[in-house]
Amino acid sequence: MRLTASHLKAGVDSVRGAKIRSFWTMLGVVIGVASVIVIVSIGEGIKQQIGGQIHHYGDNLIIVRPTQLGTGTGDKPTNSNLISGLNVNGTLGIKDISAIKSNPDIAASAPLTIASGSLKGDYGNYQDGFVIGTSSDLPSLINQSLAYGLFFREDDDDVNVAIIGQHASEVMFSADIPLGRSFTFHGERFIVRGIFNQFNSSPLSQQADFNNAIFIPNGVVERLTKNTAPTYEILARSNDDSQTSQVAAKLKSQLDKAHGGDSGLAVLTGNQNITASDDILNLLTRLVAGVAAISLFVGGVGIMNVMLVSVSERLHEIGIRKAVGATNGQIMSQFMIESTVLSVTGGVIGIALAFIIDLALTAFTSLKPSISWEIVLLASGVSLIVGVVFGTVPAIQAARKDPIEALRSE
Repeated sequence: MRLTASHLKAGVDSVRGAKIRSFWTMLGVVIGVASVIVIVSIGEGIKQQIGGQIHHYGDNLIIVRPTQLGTGTGDKPTNSNLISGLNVNGTLGIKDISAIKSNPDIAASAPLTIASGSLKGDYGNYQDGFVIGTSSDLPSLINQSLAYGLFFREDDDDVNVAIIGQHASEVMFSADIPLGRSFTFHGERFIVRGIFNQFNSSPLSQQADFNNAIFIPNGVVERLTKNTAPTYEILARSNDDSQTSQVAAKLKSQLDKAHGGDSGLAVLTGNQNITASDDILNLLTRLVAGVAAISLFVGGVGIMNVMLVSVSERLHEIGIRKAVGATNGQIMSQFMIESTVLSVTGGVIGIALAFIIDLALTAFTSLKPSISWEIVLLASGVSLIVGVVFGTVPAIQAARKDPIEALRSE
């Protein structure tokens, strides 16, 4: 025990004796550990945000969306990009909206239709806003209440009324309660009937900010765009919450049949949407975390190289220790401890840095990273293994030095 303690002290003293070199040696481990923890924590945080969002809407929510989605092109983002992050290339249209609405198993439904065009309020064009056509069932489907006013009714489907997000209210009218005020869209005048409470997140979308959105009746959108506006999603709820999965399966069959066998649409329940989102996020997280983990390997190679240089520089010390009775095992232990101290210290610094980065992301961005104790333990274990594995070769080389040749090296 005294031998182990003395070797640990010798290893720590050796690292302290070359602080600058030790810092640059462990930098690769610091970056690798911090990167892996931050990336995994961001992925876990996004999964929790999406999961919490879907559970907020209820597990009995049915989501219908196109399965064919393509990434946006061009430098200028479209309303479709703003809302879904993707361009809608599927076949979701008016017939699907009507079929879902008239389905006897569906209690409520609301399309989310993207309407392009410029918005003009009291202070000119509203550049950050976007218009969504929907139905009177939307607030109940997404459990979102209004701060002021009333949502439009079912018989308002062809009336120029609007419900706006809080940020849109402030920018367009510089007022918290602009009820009765008007704006123009597609050359027509719309009356503000209500203002939503603050959206903590956008319905089933991480890209859009629905506090910037203007909601108008879907019938008005179809009239203004001559039935060309793309619907990127339809939300629905079944009459019987316990039969949500069965209703979703029947709805999928109904839509496929209406489209001649393949509708090109996905019909998901809340839990299925969580699973699909988790699968994609897990794949991306593992991919990026794998790339970040390469820096751990690079850090290990750096430790090995520096330790090999250290062995060459300390040949005389090795010769003296062997001359006074140190065994090969004792020499090997000392250098193994030094490399382990470098790696573990780098791991601890990396963990601390990851916590600081995640706190900054939480404070200054919309991301909410979630660090789990499992990833911290894994990062600690990996940093320890890196020190042991990459310290083995230098330690063996030091232990095998002939004491006579080592003494002559000075």
